[in-house]
This record gives sequence, structure tokens and C-alpha cells, in this order.
Amino acid sequence: MIKEKKVCLTTQKLTKKYGENTVVQDIHLTIPENKVYGLLGPNGAGKSTTLKMMTGIAKPTAGEIYFQGHRWQRSDLNEIGALIESPPLYGNLTAYENLLVRTTALGLPTERIAEVLVIVDLNQTGKKKARHFSMGMKQRLGIALALLNRPKLLILDEPTNGLDPLGIQSLRKLIRSLPAQGITVVFSSHILSEVEQTVDEIGILVNGHLGYEGALPASTESLEKLFLKIVKEYAKEEEA
Repeated sequence: MIKEKKVCLTTQKLTKKYGENTVVQDIHLTIPENKVYGLLGPNGAGKSTTLKMMTGIAKPTAGEIYFQGHRWQRSDLNEIGALIESPPLYGNLTAYENLLVRTTALGLPTERIAEVLVIVDLNQTGKKKARHFSMGMKQRLGIALALLNRPKLLILDEPTNGLDPLGIQSLRKLIRSLPAQGITVVFSSHILSEVEQTVDEIGILVNGHLGYEGALPASTESLEKLFLKIVKEYAKEEEA
């Protein structure tokens, strides 16, 4: 008997236009529950726009988003955490104080702060101000902010941008640990090797279209071949 795959989020014909410019067109995504899903694509493919629609930052022009089996609504943000673009940090505050500001604003228990600091490995930063954090530490603090509300879905837009190899390795370990805690992770990237080492399933966006969705190929070389094949196919369609 084949075990049915549980789904966290799906989209149907999801489309976003800015004026006459179609950024995302008719994409159908199926994001499995408690997995790491990589949204892959060249710069300008529509990855960030897609993630912004999932978090309510951008309103779809057409199509639907379904979360946990029902049509997405703003109250679902109570169960969604996100880090889009740069972390919203107060440089003059410590990691704890940054998290305290968020828990106070959202009415969350302060006990959660110590828990998320352990999850992102920032529980030893003490009185160090966020402005003195490395880029990797700032990214992890941004993720800590997104984890405060115990989300079922965590959305990360290009989380490894600007990180050195050690920062990337640390962030990868953190992301891989989250599904075991009941958190589905969706993150975008254009770095094939990073995706290959982090995700369970992928979707490839090219020129706003979903060119592929499914299992991760067996090797980085296979992923590169698949990626280039999809990019070239859509380049030919654009020229036609």
C-alpha cells in the first residue's frame, strides 16, 4: 500500500503581474509537509515574488494558494514564519532583546525566546549587540524571529546570500534540523550545490514558469543538467 504524501501548501494557477509585466504565470506548486523544499531558478525567475505571495506581502493577480488544506487567509500567518530579504533587526539590541521586542508585539510568551536561541545556536551571545554580529549570525537571528510563533511553515528567501562557507554550513545544518521539529521549510536559491545539499524536493522556476517540480536528482551534475535543460527550453519558447 502506497503511503499518501501529506501536503503543507499548494498553489493553483498562481499568477502575479505588475502592470503589463507578468512575473509569475500559472504555477502549480505542491510542497510536502515536514520537508525542505527548494525553489530554484536564475535571478529574476520569480522566486522572491512567489514567496512574497505565500506570506501575504504580495497579492496574487490570479490563482489560489492553499495552506494546510484550506484556501490561504491572513490568519494563517499565525502559523507561517518568514525571512524575506534582510533580517529586520535592531542593531543596538542584543539577540534576546530583539526577540523580546517581537514577542511583546505579538503577545507571545517570553519563555519561547530561550528556546529559539538554542535552536539557532545564539544562546551564548550574551550582551553582544546585533550590529556586531557576523552576517551568518544575523541570518540565524532573523530565522529565530520567524520561529517565535512556532510556525508549521518557514519561508526563507535566498538565506545563504552573502555568507561565507562556515556560515552556509551552519545555516544548512539549522534548516535540515527543522522538519524533525514539525516545520516545513521552503527556501529559494540560485546556487545549485547549496540546494543539492539541503533540500528534499525542488521546483525550478524560469521566466515566471514552473519548469520542473519533483525529487532531487541523484547528483549535483544531474541537477545542473536538469536545471540547464529547463532554462534552455524556456529560452527557446521566449525566442519563438
